[in-house]
Amino acid sequence: MNDVTARDQQARGVQWSQCKGFDTFAPVGPSIAIGLDPAQLAVEAWVNGARRQASNTRELIFAVDELIAYISSIMTLLPGDIISTGTPAGIGPLAPGDVVTVRVEGVGELCNPVVGERSPA
Repeated sequence: MNDVTARDQQARGVQWSQCKGFDTFAPVGPSIAIGLDPAQLAVEAWVNGARRQASNTRELIFAVDELIAYISSIMTLLPGDIISTGTPAGIGPLAPGDVVTVRVEGVGELCNPVVGERSPA
């Protein structure tokens, strides 16, 4: 999942749901891997071919099984639900024309072009 955030909205003190909730802000794919041990997977993000983020799931503050246990104690998780765990250091601004590539070891690669705001019709 490409965890996109409108930092300008966030800086204004607007709720996180708005900063992360625009229609194109949470692309997922190209597939969801099953049967994968999430304890130690490399996670990288690239912008225009330059690596901006590099980490590993072993660096998460809470292990994946702990996250699932906690979240499922307060809400029902169903097959196909997605838990986004945050982002490693290295975030930065994006501009129209940029291409963001997210890679997760054993899962694959997700590439997304950045486009400007749409004008109201």
